[in-house]
Amino acid sequence: MPNAITFYTNPMSRGQIVRWMLEEVGQPYEMVVLDYGENGMKSANYLAINPMGKVPAIVHAGKVVTECAAICAYLADAFPAAGLAPSTGNRADYYRWLFFAAGPVEAAITNKALGFVVPEGRERMAGYGTFDHAIDALESAVSGPAWICGDQFTAADVYVGAQVDWGLSFGTIPSRPAFEAYAARLRERPAYKRQKELDNALIAEMQKPA
Repeated sequence: MPNAITFYTNPMSRGQIVRWMLEEVGQPYEMVVLDYGENGMKSANYLAINPMGKVPAIVHAGKVVTECAAICAYLADAFPAAGLAPSTGNRADYYRWLFFAAGPVEAAITNKALGFVVPEGRERMAGYGTFDHAIDALESAVSGPAWICGDQFTAADVYVGAQVDWGLSFGTIPSRPAFEAYAARLRERPAYKRQKELDNALIAEMQKPA
């Protein structure tokens, strides 16, 4: 089928972001669950799809897409009827915050979790400056009453929203009123709820005693 989607994932991974995006898109997809070992993500078959040996990845119409932000943007364009991307002339905020979250925010959160602090006076060498600067900027993106692109929910909200939602749940993003309000709106979306139900069920199944 020309629009067939194969989704490679593990429910205990960033694959949850792409699952959410797929549920927002509303197109059928085939799911392939991979473990983290030599027979899964590190197998020769999967390394031919993603040489990084990590999930998520999708294959759509014979084309491979990896990296969560790229997959979200790709699916929004591939299935325009879902209304998950602004019109081409109105994508400034969409691109800005989608890739800000994938770049500076991701790096800032990861470095802090690993205990790395940018040395004083060397902030210009880091793409995010400091953790606090990145988080303050992220807060400005989600401080409106609706979504990143105004009244239209988009793929940017899936990716940025997943960062905020996960960060609040695991303490990697500080609790602030703007983050909490934004996450609360996200958690009411039917596609978000379906994703959580599906992935939580998979996690429970994987954790059953052999």
